[in-house]
Amino acid sequence: MTITQRNLGPSGLQVSLTGLGCNNFGGRLNLDQSREVVHAALDEGITLFDTADVYGNRGGSEEILGELLEGERERVVLATKFALPMNDEGTKQGASRRYILQALHASLKRLRTDHIDLYQLHRPDPHTPIEETLRALGDLIRQGMVRYIGCSNLPAWQVMDAHWTARSLGLEGFISCQDEYSLLVRDPQRELLPAMQHLGLGLLPYFPLASGLLTGKYQRGQPLPEGARLTTTPRLADRVLTDENWQTVENLRAFAEDRGHSLLDLAFSWLAANPQVSSIIAGATSAEQVRQNVRAASWTLTPEDLTEIQRITTPQPA
Repeated sequence: MTITQRNLGPSGLQVSLTGLGCNNFGGRLNLDQSREVVHAALDEGITLFDTADVYGNRGGSEEILGELLEGERERVVLATKFALPMNDEGTKQGASRRYILQALHASLKRLRTDHIDLYQLHRPDPHTPIEETLRALGDLIRQGMVRYIGCSNLPAWQVMDAHWTARSLGLEGFISCQDEYSLLVRDPQRELLPAMQHLGLGLLPYFPLASGLLTGKYQRGQPLPEGARLTTTPRLADRVLTDENWQTVENLRAFAEDRGHSLLDLAFSWLAANPQVSSIIAGATSAEQVRQNVRAASWTLTPEDLTEIQRITTPQPA
């Protein structure tokens, strides 16, 4: 199958509908395991590879990705992020001009490239005016080291503020937002998605499978799969494995199976049905997972399907 390509927000940059999240590289996956995943992604036509400087125990993901993409750089859209702490002392973090320059050069070195296609502010920096951040990023675009800029984990008001600042001062603005969004996590629908629609920004949803609960591999009352994210992260499990989520998942599974599809298909295809979604950032720990993720987004949901999904996922009054 040919993977769908979509424009990233208001830009001419095209990205694959299923992207590869590289947060497992250098952590859960070693170099050889990461190689299997990257090669499978390239074979499947995935073009968007998303990482961050902090992934893989601070730098490991970028280093592995840089090694594995040598000779393939022109085939991919390379996205990374900055702003989270890169040392225990907290002196290497943020979105000031000084730190952005340090962070970018370090990422370029680890990624073995001379430019980043999408450079993303990983989280808000309360100590730095957004004007300073945007001016620094704009300079990097003019110097050719960055092609486009985006943000992640910013509330709607800060996305609007960044857009207004960029527009009023003639600066480069964000073209995308990367935020947690799935059938089970719908917070962006309240304020962020309406703001993004107004501005024409593209959404890059992460945790599209709700940390694994939407893979179809989990059963209520049964032990979690060995090595699963929810098994190794108790705090995350407490947030995700609620009675309400279990009931919703069981209802969604029945909905999908009644139509000849899997819960995994539904999770991806529901996101793909939203035109604001430019690429679904999906991590993988094996080549087979990569292939499953790409195929999962191919179910075209009808308006009636979407209405029923909305009913299933809307909390019922007590």
